Amino acid sequence: MTIFTIIYILIFIIFVLVAYAVLQIKLFGIKIKDFWTFIEANQMLDKLYKFAKQYENMSSQEQIIYLTEAEKIFKAFDNVPDELWEEEYEKYREVLKKYKDIKMLRWVSTSNRSGF
Repeated sequence: MTIFTIIYILIFIIFVLVAYAVLQIKLFGIKIKDFWTFIEANQMLDKLYKFAKQYENMSSQEQIIYLTEAEKIFKAFDNVPDELWEEEYEKYREVLKKYKDIKMLRWVSTSNRSGF
């Protein structure tokens, strides 16, 4: 009987902690969906950061994937206050730099093919 009581108390504490976290997120002015997207984007930022550091020459398909994933990250980071991700700023900036480089390379190669 005491084990069930302890389990119920632990479940109640977990529920209260989750409710408190949701309340804090809402009080900060962030939608829960945006916050969850930010968490996922933060994990992807780490992967793209490593990828940007390791690969200088990407295939066309890798570039498209990189650009798509980077755009998702930028959108997610735009939906939350800067204070939440200022620790990740260097990674964000490196991913953004690589994103701009790829966009420029693709624009130049498209311009060369079209004859401008």
